[in-house]
Amino acid sequence: MSHLLSCARPLAAVALFSLFAGSASAHIVLGQKEAQPGSYQGTLRVGHGCDGSATTAVKVTIPEGVVGVKPMPKPGWTVTLETGPYAKAYPMMHGKPATEGVKSITWSGGNLPDAYYDEFVFVSALSGDVAGKTIYFPVLQTCERGSTDWAEIPVSGQPVPPHPAAMLKVAQASAQAQPAAPVKVGDLQIEAPWARATPGGAKVAGGYVRITNTGTAADKLVSASVDAAGKVEVHEMSMANGVMTMRPLAGGLEIAPGQSVQLAPGGYHLMMMDLKAPLKEGDKVKGVLVFEKAGKVDVTFEVRGIGAGAPMPGGMGPAGGHMH
Repeated sequence: MSHLLSCARPLAAVALFSLFAGSASAHIVLGQKEAQPGSYQGTLRVGHGCDGSATTAVKVTIPEGVVGVKPMPKPGWTVTLETGPYAKAYPMMHGKPATEGVKSITWSGGNLPDAYYDEFVFVSALSGDVAGKTIYFPVLQTCERGSTDWAEIPVSGQPVPPHPAAMLKVAQASAQAQPAAPVKVGDLQIEAPWARATPGGAKVAGGYVRITNTGTAADKLVSASVDAAGKVEVHEMSMANGVMTMRPLAGGLEIAPGQSVQLAPGGYHLMMMDLKAPLKEGDKVKGVLVFEKAGKVDVTFEVRGIGAGAPMPGGMGPAGGHMH
């Protein structure tokens, strides 16, 4: 996988750098350091080179229990995946259990000067095996001159080591995180409607749901509405020429017969706009999904944490399956 467009994002100011990179001035860190079991987007924040030398490659090792890993293509960088067997089979949201997958991701061939900051992104699913644990993502940073292996594991009660691995705290799976029973309307099955909480002042939020068509004819999700928003649009997020784009699906989202569509962060989703009030974790937001054939379906969106991943229906595994 190779993308040859150049890309560099300068630091606007020290304050902005501190806001986004946090302790990245000393370490390479994950932007979201806490998550729940389910889907997870990892953002590795690189805020410096190797003693002033530009970064030319970033390799992250994926810990056991993190499955379904897919990197985001990055203009100007070649992405290389190392795959191998997992220590065990992990149940997935749909399809066969996962027995192997990505063990490491390497972005190489680019050039990130020491004076600049950038991010390297992947999506994954956190299995139930890592719930309640702190897991580590070792990162090897290669530069024009030298390299730094961010792979040391901190020890409780001791100072942070000079080159710590990127850390992620995974919460215990809670009863609240478990979705309600599926809603069935005609040939459609609607599972786990949810939304992310929003910071104060935010006017947009993302809504997510899993839709399965058990019939023999296609249907379409043509529109939606929620009590908490002035307007809702069905959106698609995708890569186009190495650039992440988001657009409304004017013709609706097709649900093919015998297939499932997962609306989830980073892909298809409901864009809730003109929020009347912030969405708070634990809230329940009533809404309506409108289908071309099945008609209107009443749903309730469970509001989860700001950085939450998708729920795991029935506790059967991470919501990290592919989208149709």
